Amino acid sequence: MIYRKYSDYLKEVFNEKVYKLPIKLNLTCPNRDGKLGYGGCSFCGEEGGSFENSFGTIEEQLLNNKELIKNKYNAKKFIAYFQNFTNTYIDFNAFKANIEECFIEDIVGISISTRPDCLPDKFLDFLEEVNEKYMVTIELGLQTANYRTLKKINRGHGLAEFIDAVLRIHKRGIRVCVHVILNLPYDDELDTIETAHILNALSVEEVKIHALYILKGTELGKLYEEDKINLISLNEYEDRVIKFLQHLDNKIVIQRIIGRAPEENSLFCNWNTSWWKIRDSILNKMQENNFYQGQYMRKDLIV
Repeated sequence: MIYRKYSDYLKEVFNEKVYKLPIKLNLTCPNRDGKLGYGGCSFCGEEGGSFENSFGTIEEQLLNNKELIKNKYNAKKFIAYFQNFTNTYIDFNAFKANIEECFIEDIVGISISTRPDCLPDKFLDFLEEVNEKYMVTIELGLQTANYRTLKKINRGHGLAEFIDAVLRIHKRGIRVCVHVILNLPYDDELDTIETAHILNALSVEEVKIHALYILKGTELGKLYEEDKINLISLNEYEDRVIKFLQHLDNKIVIQRIIGRAPEENSLFCNWNTSWWKIRDSILNKMQENNFYQGQYMRKDLIV
């Protein structure tokens, strides 16, 4: 096993292939509306991390997307995925209603994308109840374990808030998926390895790896246009992903090793290369060199 794939894990749990259904809502985050800051993270655009063209109520989006995927792949089981912005940065009753709208036929899980500093206990207590019937996963944007980089990209939270969120989520028996960006201009390979070690120590269940894309109109976009930031090469990114996986516990499920990025309004996007070519190149490098997830994981303490 080169790395533990998300699709394989879902097959193990549900005995068949399971597909995510993206849900897009009219939301914001405290780093955009003035509570913590304005403008959001330096890389975040107006879409808030979602580029799906979804319209209508939650149920309408689920039914429409479900029908498309069902017809294309003969799919029978689905996960409702609240994808854009901060889905727990709303009134509790509104959040509860959003989740309950997903309780329809063929939905077996619910994934909720949010920030580690926007998870009140009341929300988690409710999700603990939902988790008894549906597989609930909270997707947390960390991006990097380097708290200095977090400040530079204007995340609005540090590493401590992330650790606290994971501990409180796990206390309720809920799964955690962590989003990381492995080519942030302020990080090096040691930051990549340290991020993997911290995720191991916290026993997170899933990881989603992203390559940084830079959008027009963002703070990072301005720095890029002014030639004030340096980005690593595609080859360096591939090597960094491999190093991250080698240090990551092989029990952790990998949702993706690079994401599809929007080309429209982009100043930098996957080195002008198809995401699947980058994925295949990473896999080929690992296979040819006998590299695999967890290869360098810390296993023993010095006593």
